[in-house]
Amino acid sequence: MTAGTPAAPLTFGRGPAWANRFAVAPLTNLQSHPDGTLSDDEYAWLVRRAQGGFGMVMTCASHVSRAGQAFPGQLAAWDDRFLPGLTRLAGGIRDAGGVAALQLHHGGRRADAALSGVPVVAPWDDPAKSARALTTAEVEQVVADFTAAAVRAERAGFHGVEVHGAHGYLVCQFLNPRNDRADRYGGSFENRTRMVWEILHGIRAATGPDFQVGLRLTPERSGIPLAEARALAADVLVSGLLDYLDMSLWDAFKETHEEAHRDRLLIDHFTGLPRGGTRLGVAGKIGSAPDAAWCLDRGADFVLVGAGAVLHHDFPVRALADAGFRLVQPRPREHFVRESVGPAFLHYLATNWDDFVA
Repeated sequence: MTAGTPAAPLTFGRGPAWANRFAVAPLTNLQSHPDGTLSDDEYAWLVRRAQGGFGMVMTCASHVSRAGQAFPGQLAAWDDRFLPGLTRLAGGIRDAGGVAALQLHHGGRRADAALSGVPVVAPWDDPAKSARALTTAEVEQVVADFTAAAVRAERAGFHGVEVHGAHGYLVCQFLNPRNDRADRYGGSFENRTRMVWEILHGIRAATGPDFQVGLRLTPERSGIPLAEARALAADVLVSGLLDYLDMSLWDAFKETHEEAHRDRLLIDHFTGLPRGGTRLGVAGKIGSAPDAAWCLDRGADFVLVGAGAVLHHDFPVRALADAGFRLVQPRPREHFVRESVGPAFLHYLATNWDDFVA
């Protein structure tokens, strides 16, 4: 499969084409109400990005189980009570011309019992995180929760969902070699990847033929050997279950962390894989038009933009109009207000990142 230029539409075997090769990365923004329902600030932030020309607009990580909540102000998708807000959000993104995706998430051992009101659960007992191991039946229930949330997203009008299997959250925890469970979900590579496969098969069986399904994986910094990350990516790319694989590389331009694999840049370990009809996206410090073009030239089908989407709701328009366009950081608070970044998100940026808010 050959990659296109940033302006080229991206077609899929299922669902609508994306108008270009720019997608909003799923970004923690803390703007939902404490009970997980959509707020006006979160609606405005995401819909503005659709108005700004992003081909696909993805939500923050939305937890599929009550126990999965990891952040304050996190959008929820674990019950029908959240349907009105999800429906409003999907409709707003669609009406603004974007393809709408809901990211599905469970925090696992990174969840917060003080927020969810229920104990933290994980693949293994983890006293340091006050987490207990899920029973086999509970793992099966989490798989069912991912499927139910995808069905809920489809009912709400989203064009698709992305399963969050990256960054050390629950699905990623199951992939970790540290997962030595004695049941069918732990130990061997086949067992540790079983949750991913069951979630993908479950969503495919329960949603319509035009519903887009993506998966986010990360090959480093989560305890997963690069060889295993690459093997799983290779398998899902040709499985026919996915419309796109989103590889979150932390830095799309870096060498591999593992000395044994420094024969190639990290991105090249994935863009060279056979992918059938599945599209491949990459994320990680893509902050300019040249960055995006480089990733596509390297073989990616699309790029997911984080900082650029925060700083400019119309990042795609700017990048397509100026092949040399680059972000200028930091910016004053007034800039973010004009870009529909709400107070909670702005506070998060100012207190957790040193290169956003002047």
